[in-house]
Amino acid sequence: MRIATWNVNSVRARTARVVDWLKRTGTDVLAMQEIKCRPEQFPSEPFRAAGYELAVHGLDQWNGVAFASRLPLEDQRIGFEGMPGYAKPGGEPRPEARALGVVVEGIELWSLYVPNGRALGDPHFAYKLDWLAALDAATRHRLAQQPGLPLALMGDWNVAPREEDMGDPSFVPGASTHVSPQERAAFQAILDGGLVDVVRPYAPTGYTFWDYKNLRFPRNEGMRIDFILGSQAFAEQVVDGRIDRAERKGDAPSDHVPVLVDLDPELGGAEGYDEDDDRPMIF
Repeated sequence: MRIATWNVNSVRARTARVVDWLKRTGTDVLAMQEIKCRPEQFPSEPFRAAGYELAVHGLDQWNGVAFASRLPLEDQRIGFEGMPGYAKPGGEPRPEARALGVVVEGIELWSLYVPNGRALGDPHFAYKLDWLAALDAATRHRLAQQPGLPLALMGDWNVAPREEDMGDPSFVPGASTHVSPQERAAFQAILDGGLVDVVRPYAPTGYTFWDYKNLRFPRNEGMRIDFILGSQAFAEQVVDGRIDRAERKGDAPSDHVPVLVDLDPELGGAEGYDEDDDRPMIF
């Protein structure tokens, strides 16, 4: 099974490119972020014509997460337990379309679009840290319920967790988001909760995002912020992983590229997914 994640930066603007990539690479399941549309606006027909069914969560022209899969998508869940909404100063928290879970062949998969943070000290930065803390708590609770669960958190994390993951000179440690000690600690806490970066062993170097401005891609001034983090039962099934850097080339690319893993389910001895559990959903 081939599973991938990709911040497509507007699925309506890049439908043909994404569908062509799916067919060329033989990807079975794609988690998408920043689709920038509501479910009724999603360009479903080209995906379905290519043999993919869809799960889509979008509330407006911002954010949005989705799955396209050649395998049945089961138990679709919007939001994880305790996921906060964003509150502007003086306002009430409002939900955002940043998390969507599905089950494929007994594997629990999440498409995640972590808040950007905007700037240190910005209310959105505090929201980002709260969001990551809630994700950590929800994941720990989930794995405590089912220690042998094959689970993967996939998406755009908006954190460059290691020094070698940041090559954009406009991001300065101690002064910028994505590289702050708080964000890196939040990312590490999720790993410490029982997850593994399943791509890095196969692709130890390389970026997944290059800004459109200032010739960042030709200069290779990018950052590694898109990850697939898997539970031990998921990691045991991974036989290969890569970053598809070539997808940053060509006409009208996304500023992110796909990140992929290949799984051999016969290698896993996991308990599998329990469809009778009683996890809450957040809408």
